[in-house]
Amino acid sequence: MTTTDTVIEARELAKIFRDFWGRPRVRAVEHLSFTVRRGEIFGLLGPNGSGKSTTLKLALGLLHPTRGRITVLGRSPRDIRAKAKIGYLPEESYLYPFLTADETLDFYGRLFGLPPRERRRRADELMEMIGLRHARRRPVGEFSKGMARRIGLAQALINDPDLVILDEPTSGLDPLGCRQIKDLIRALGRRGKSVVLSSHLLADVEDVCDRVAILYNGRLQAEGPIAELLEERGRAHLVLPEMDEATVERVIASVRAMTGVEPKLDHPRKNLEQFFLDVIERAQASARTPSGATAGGGLAQYLSKSPADIGPQPDATLAPRERLRHLTEPPPPPSPPAS
Repeated sequence: MTTTDTVIEARELAKIFRDFWGRPRVRAVEHLSFTVRRGEIFGLLGPNGSGKSTTLKLALGLLHPTRGRITVLGRSPRDIRAKAKIGYLPEESYLYPFLTADETLDFYGRLFGLPPRERRRRADELMEMIGLRHARRRPVGEFSKGMARRIGLAQALINDPDLVILDEPTSGLDPLGCRQIKDLIRALGRRGKSVVLSSHLLADVEDVCDRVAILYNGRLQAEGPIAELLEERGRAHLVLPEMDEATVERVIASVRAMTGVEPKLDHPRKNLEQFFLDVIERAQASARTPSGATAGGGLAQYLSKSPADIGPQPDATLAPRERLRHLTEPPPPPSPPAS
């Protein structure tokens, strides 16, 4: 594996929180090693207190490891050049309640140094993507938790990041929103972006992740491709087309004679999520106006392009204090009309 294939690399990572006297109080992470590759959707799992949030904060540069090392996009997590290419959705969406959805995305776009026209274009595409175009001028403080979650995801993608870190991304979403977010995560992976996903909803993780790591007491307990970890090698399923009862009986008798085992016969079922989505899709077809979030569109166009297609972007690593100062200053007065 080349270094360009590695987005996150952790080696013998440890984080120990100490008390006032410097004595070890909590060993949040110990001897943790894992790798996240480019274009991979990686699930970080474990019960409460297992070290997931600490690991994410180490990857974001919000905490410094006690021992070991972690690199993100080939750099220290505290390097602003790495931070400029990360999108982060925290477990709780901390948004300014008096800003509208449009103003929220514009604010974060300005933090990344995007020019006005590009900010507007990306905000338009993201609003369409998350299904909130009709609510873009409402203050986000009026949004439901699920709608705020969608805005949180949009702000995490405004900078077209190479690495997207999502902490409980489907928290507060209805089944329609959950399905949409999972589809978007898969689309990001196909785009070549790396996604680190932490969630207690294991069905969602199983739907989207390529590999998972399971933590307990800060230590890695299992890691690998999800298909391999869940596969039961000792059993097999045989899927047959619809056939008459006599033919089914002959098939069962043949299997019984060849294996000496009584096969189990049942019928495939939809899962509840798919049934729910089918019902809502039919209801939406007859609805007049949406009352909340809608299904939204596909992946925002700028996220679907290659970096060469997007063209040169402002250097978001330069003068962050100057950029923040610009955000808080009033705009310059308009030029006087020509005489």
